[in-house]
Amino acid sequence: MTESQRPSGEYPMYPSYGNGDAAYPPPPSYAPVQPVAMGPGTTVWPAPGAADGHAGGAGHGGEGPHGLPQAAPEPPASRRRVRRPVALLAAVAIAAAIVGGGTATVIGQLTDHGTASTAGGIIPGTTVSQSNKGTVSGVAAALAPTIVEIGATSTAGESTGSGVVITSDGEIVTNNHVIAGATSIKVTLSTGRTHTADVLGTDADKDLALIKLQGASGLKTAPLGDSSKVAVGDEVVAIGSPEGLTGTVTSGIVSALDRDVTVAKESDSGQGQSQDGQGGGQQWPFEFGGRQFNGDTGDSTTTYKAIQTDASLNPGNSGGALINMNGEIIGINSAMYSASSASASGGSSAGSVGLGFAIPVNTLKADLDTLRAGDSS
Repeated sequence: MTESQRPSGEYPMYPSYGNGDAAYPPPPSYAPVQPVAMGPGTTVWPAPGAADGHAGGAGHGGEGPHGLPQAAPEPPASRRRVRRPVALLAAVAIAAAIVGGGTATVIGQLTDHGTASTAGGIIPGTTVSQSNKGTVSGVAAALAPTIVEIGATSTAGESTGSGVVITSDGEIVTNNHVIAGATSIKVTLSTGRTHTADVLGTDADKDLALIKLQGASGLKTAPLGDSSKVAVGDEVVAIGSPEGLTGTVTSGIVSALDRDVTVAKESDSGQGQSQDGQGGGQQWPFEFGGRQFNGDTGDSTTTYKAIQTDASLNPGNSGGALINMNGEIIGINSAMYSASSASASGGSSAGSVGLGFAIPVNTLKADLDTLRAGDSS
């Protein structure tokens, strides 16, 4: 046996640095192993599991197999040290979960088409719509099938203008000056199919006319918007048949509202039929601010409030559509300014310089019943 240099049964104690539970260092979480006196001047350490005062090891008074005393076990590692790596791993796991969750949220926002989660206080990102709504190409694709080319023949010649389909059975809105005095009217759809049209009603004071195709059905129609909601700076699209180029699309903004535009009041004599013609006739004359443009408006005129736009309008756009970015008709194109319109030769003049005018669609909607009733002015 190994002799101990300490008195039998004694065990060194830690000094106290505080009071009660606040003593430092704190007491271990397990009872310290006590030596066992085997005889005078001799002690041995009990086997593992004997710290609670009961037999450990083999269960016979601290003895192991064959009754031999067990070597003193190494004290277990402090629980404080065990908790630190566990806490660190937990923190890393939580951080990974947050990053992973944030990534999933962002991806979800980009693929859910507007369904964004705000769980966990995450700020939702901006989603990108997959629709073409709000683009020039989207508006053109949606509305181009509702815009037609109108060819009117009269004793004065032929003219070309545009029109907007408003009913599936072939009601079409256009300018009065496009069809005034016409003896026959041919309408070409966006598909290339041609129909003969009859005049239902005209309103020379508002420069509006309503015609109807013969034998038409199932046509795509243009939605009529609300021109009272139009604001300066709004983006717009114009579709028409300038110089006979069917389905031409231009775009711009609303430049001004409530322009007092004065135009010639067409009669049934057929005069001025070539004003929107392909054969080199002068452009549709109008007056603004006491000045006349694109020719003499004559003695018989009418004035209306117009939407001004810088979307390019040219001869043949008359009667076509001015459209907002929601794909709604907000005006019927009716007049445009050309810098070289006062040509003495009467030949074809230059194109648009960004001064175009359209009759507000609310003016049309207020006049539709009168036009359908066949009243003319």
